[in-house]
Amino acid sequence: MGSNREDFFYERHVFLCYKNSMVWPPRIEAAEFDRLPRLLHAAINARKPHIKKETCLTICEGHDGTETSNGDVLIFPAMVRYRRLTHFDVETFVEEVLVKEGEWLPGNPESLKASYVFVCSHGSRDRRCGVFGPVLVNRFKEEIELHGLQGQVLISSCSHIGGRKYAGNVIIFGSSINGEVTGHLYGYVTPDDVPLLFRQHIIKGEIFDPLWRGHIGLSEDEQKKQQERRLQLNGARKLEGSTETMLQMKNHETSTVAFRSHDNFAGCCQTDGESCCQENEDSCCCQNNVPMEMRELSDDNNSANVISRIKRKGASHKFSLMPTWLDSWEQEDTYAALAVVCAVVSVVIAYSCYKQLR
Repeated sequence: MGSNREDFFYERHVFLCYKNSMVWPPRIEAAEFDRLPRLLHAAINARKPHIKKETCLTICEGHDGTETSNGDVLIFPAMVRYRRLTHFDVETFVEEVLVKEGEWLPGNPESLKASYVFVCSHGSRDRRCGVFGPVLVNRFKEEIELHGLQGQVLISSCSHIGGRKYAGNVIIFGSSINGEVTGHLYGYVTPDDVPLLFRQHIIKGEIFDPLWRGHIGLSEDEQKKQQERRLQLNGARKLEGSTETMLQMKNHETSTVAFRSHDNFAGCCQTDGESCCQENEDSCCCQNNVPMEMRELSDDNNSANVISRIKRKGASHKFSLMPTWLDSWEQEDTYAALAVVCAVVSVVIAYSCYKQLR
């Protein structure tokens, strides 16, 4: 689901609001029991030659009775919402809205006025996203409340949006300072980055360069060129800017470079540029190459503890790449230790009984 490419060369992003990230299977677009996303994905693929705008489909959380109820469809950058799509309506919806670019009747399109923030939290697809996503969502909620922007900025978990090695991945839709609406993608976002990213992009309407990955509609080459231009321009501005601004940007550039260098963490295990965490649904080959916080996520009972530990540590790039012996203690080690203790006790008891019999 979503774009698996490292570039974002699509012109329209469709989000289907459906359940929550904790129950999404690894390939929700092909899940037998999740009929609505499966049928919508199939209908878009079937009509792809006739859809003029390159369209990307992603799942976001849906909660009945809220701004994003189950079955709601959000379309960006058109900033339009259709309410309560059902599996009976899928083909008509795709034909009328995505192919003919008209309106779907009986649904009435609603204009979206808020800024929308989506955070990849698709843990069954990639465990890193399952760890980072919920923590980042909570940090964004804190910023929304801090700035009194409830209803003006909406945050949601979403399924895989591409860039498997850049977790945490965030995409923000909303009007920029010049009024243009587009989707900007950010990578390597950590909890400590959220306040600066929020103020820079959402409040000021400006791109936060240190974590920026590009925006939809850019090819990979265009993305790289624009990043180079922005970095050069940003470097010139820094020389004229305040010392405080310079230090902030420098700190984030340093942390981003350092974060990218942690191949055992951000890159996981890669083959020909692909991460096996993303391609293999069970993600088993990554378990020896990621920190304990990630490996513990394989046990659902530990998820809350993992997230709690991330919150206490703050930024994800503060994880220890060399865990202590206590952090490295596996369940199998516990069983082995218990077996040894039991064996020793058994020998002692047997020897005591032998002495009594003599």
